[in-house]
Amino acid sequence: MRHVPLLVIPFLIYNAFAFLIFVDHEASFQEATAISFPVISGATFTLSLGAAIVLLGLFFLAIEVVKAARIGRGSITDHVLATVLLVAFIVEFLIFPQAATSTFAILMAITLVDLICGFAVSIRTASRDVSFDG
Repeated sequence: MRHVPLLVIPFLIYNAFAFLIFVDHEASFQEATAISFPVISGATFTLSLGAAIVLLGLFFLAIEVVKAARIGRGSITDHVLATVLLVAFIVEFLIFPQAATSTFAILMAITLVDLICGFAVSIRTASRDVSFDG
């Protein structure tokens, strides 16, 4: 369970809202208000549901980058599962109209960054463990 990419959580939350909660395709849940409160300036801060999901994705991206820095046998499993998640994002983006949104595209980009960072950190860490005499 620890090898499951945390970015699957925003993916599942997005899909829950897009396919189960907001089944009306005309109503966009991304613009729905997640939280709203007045600030000192007198303006009202409003966080949309789409932006909240993206923020959650960025939070999990930070955790995934830290997870990539650890060395162990599970790093290959982490890379494979992150790749599967990215493929799931791409397929869903191309097939389902509910996924053809900017929020979903940003989540897909965050997943791509996670995959690239995971590979880069693993390669860098592995290169420190290997020495060549020559």
